[in-house]
Amino acid sequence: MNAPEPRGAGVRLRPEIAALPPYRQGRPAPADGFKLSSNENPFDPLPSVAEAVAASASTINRYPDATALALREALARRYGVTADEVLVGAGSVALLAALIQAAAAPGDEVVYSWRSFEAYPGLVTVSGATSVQVPNRADHGHDLEAMAAAITDRTRVVIVCSPNNPTGVVVTAAEFEAFMAKVPADLLVLLDEAYIEFVRDAPGAVDGSTLLGRYPNLVILRTFSKAYGLAGLRVGYAIGPVPILDAARATITPLSVTAASTAAALASLEPAAEAELLERVGVIAERRDRVRTALIAQGWPIPVAQGNFIWLPAGEATAEVAERLFDAGLVTRAFPPAGIRVSIGEEESVDSLLRILGELVPASQEGHPG
Repeated sequence: MNAPEPRGAGVRLRPEIAALPPYRQGRPAPADGFKLSSNENPFDPLPSVAEAVAASASTINRYPDATALALREALARRYGVTADEVLVGAGSVALLAALIQAAAAPGDEVVYSWRSFEAYPGLVTVSGATSVQVPNRADHGHDLEAMAAAITDRTRVVIVCSPNNPTGVVVTAAEFEAFMAKVPADLLVLLDEAYIEFVRDAPGAVDGSTLLGRYPNLVILRTFSKAYGLAGLRVGYAIGPVPILDAARATITPLSVTAASTAAALASLEPAAEAELLERVGVIAERRDRVRTALIAQGWPIPVAQGNFIWLPAGEATAEVAERLFDAGLVTRAFPPAGIRVSIGEEESVDSLLRILGELVPASQEGHPG
């Protein structure tokens, strides 16, 4: 007897969406293991932030402020812009989606480096546009000259990710300014800086906050998910020209930023709280640098890391190495056949990580374990 057809199988869907693999989180870590797959902040929430979230529960019968005005005003004061030049969304990925949909449609193109943030291809496909992926340089950083050369009359958006997720390499200020000089003034450029707070010992790295007001086509995106440890509350922000953000406001899902998210973000920006959070960022950055140094000493060709993660260019052995790590209780994010992104987690995870990877040292600079 034939199996029944799944419900909805006969409904006419967009074929490119039906073929698009949904975003999948990494496997959960075992009870005695460590989740190093999602670039989360391993520290527990600050008590003051948890208290602000708890206090917001008394109003959950009401809709939140649709524009997150209080948070936009706080961010506007920080960056020296107006509140209308700030857009808050449910994580920076929601803002990326809104901005891409505001600018790109079927027949248009979106240019970005690859490999980069895994959500980019799906966001572009959902908009109806076409991805133009420009390969990373040999050092795993953006090839901005090649990206500029890939721009055509069909290009509507260019995305630059610094530090780049998942490889960790930054774009320098000089590289970015040279790139912007080649980009048409009517082409939207999105500078994705989700990991900017983790940049250390990289004085030449681009910092979008220093470029505000300089380019009429530039929007910078940042988030409270990583450095501020609010991944579970989904709150990020974009800063840029009002006409561009207004277009994104028209496409973004209304009321997607909750009162709890806004309260947590505002509490995190309080001077004492932020100082403690950024001290934690320093601990994570030091741990990252220590792990990278140890892996390089083992023989792993780890690129410069400026996010809260490192990149293992394991090549064809990616799945095998990731499985060995998983068996040791370390859940990582594998991107076969390119490599593995390993988030910097608890201090207790470091010894196990280094021990397992020490047994899988690459036989060559191509990143294949021997």
